[in-house]
Amino acid sequence: MMHSDMNHNDANHHAHMDAAIKISLECHATCEHTIQHCLEKGGMHAAAAHIAVMRDCAQLCITCADFMARSSTMHAGVCKLCADACEACIKSCQGMNDDAHMQACIDACAASCRAMSQMN
Repeated sequence: MMHSDMNHNDANHHAHMDAAIKISLECHATCEHTIQHCLEKGGMHAAAAHIAVMRDCAQLCITCADFMARSSTMHAGVCKLCADACEACIKSCQGMNDDAHMQACIDACAASCRAMSQMN
C-alpha cells in the first residue's frame, strides 16, 4: 500500500468515526428529550422500565461518542453495547409509539444502532 493510500484510508476512517460520533450524540439528546416528554406525559410512558431503557441508551450513546472521540482501543466493545442498548430502546418505544416524540426516539436509536454496528 502506498503512503497516499494509507492517508486516504485514514481520512475515510476519521470521516466515518466523526459521523458515528455525531449520530451517537444526536441519539443521546433525542433520548434525553424523550425521557422528559415521557415523564411529563405519565402513565405507561413514565413506567420505570421504559425510562430505564431510554436512560441506558442515552448514557451509552454519550459514552460511546467519548470512546470514539479519543480513539480508545475499547471503542468497538462500547459501540457493540451501545447498539444493543439502542435496539432495546427501539423496542420499548415501539410499544408506545403514539406521538412524534416516540417516533423521533425510534428513528434516532435506529440510526445510532446502524452506526455503532459498523464500528465493531
